[in-house]
Amino acid sequence: MKSNIKLEYDKIIETLERLEKRIPDRFPDSGLREVTNQFLDIARRSKLNIEWISKPHYLLRIASFSVIFIALSGIFYSLSQLDINNDFKISGIIQTSEAFINEMVLIGAAIFFMVTVETRVKRQKTSKFLNELRVISHVIDMHQLTKDPGLHDDLGLGTENSPSRELTNFELQRYLDYCSEAFSLVGKVAALYAQSLPNEVVVKTVNEIEELSSGLSRKVWQKLIILNDLVGRAEMEKQTSQIEVKMNKVKQNLNPGKNRK
Repeated sequence: MKSNIKLEYDKIIETLERLEKRIPDRFPDSGLREVTNQFLDIARRSKLNIEWISKPHYLLRIASFSVIFIALSGIFYSLSQLDINNDFKISGIIQTSEAFINEMVLIGAAIFFMVTVETRVKRQKTSKFLNELRVISHVIDMHQLTKDPGLHDDLGLGTENSPSRELTNFELQRYLDYCSEAFSLVGKVAALYAQSLPNEVVVKTVNEIEELSSGLSRKVWQKLIILNDLVGRAEMEKQTSQIEVKMNKVKQNLNPGKNRK
């Protein structure tokens, strides 16, 4: 039974558009906003590219089959011109056979080339746009590179050339979340190409991009785990401090005479 499960382009674009609107709500002047805009533009152009890749190109096919027909016609014409009679020498048969075999090998290679020309044209076009997705993954990674948990508190330890760290822990968490979502969407857009052109080379390239985006996303999640741990410790210390203050007040109320002395 044939499965109808497949990625839907419109759903992916809808999710990316929602992410593109969420980022400026919290970070209106951030570089991540600009990168997401560029990513959204690439994803929208991908729809036209995927539609072009998915449909058959009859002009290329007609041209290919025409060349194949001409080549095969040339073979049959050459065979029809052979003058085979009783006086045909063995040496002549051998030479003719060698020439015929060589021609068949060359023509067979030419036929294979023409039969696969449509796939190779589509594959070349696909590789170009998949490379854009690979680049956008690295650009997103550059924007989260200096977003390190624990270094966004104003401790006065920065140098003149230290990167600006003005985000609170909550803002940093949201920023890293947005980066992780963007990495995931890069892999999904790339998978649309493999879905439309399940060529071995295309599928391998898409897998590489998915592995790249997944690896970069894991880096982000490691930071999120560290950040959540730091926030949890800070909250625990805050609660402990409040409990100690309350206990001191209770002690003071239980020993009023001691406080007077």
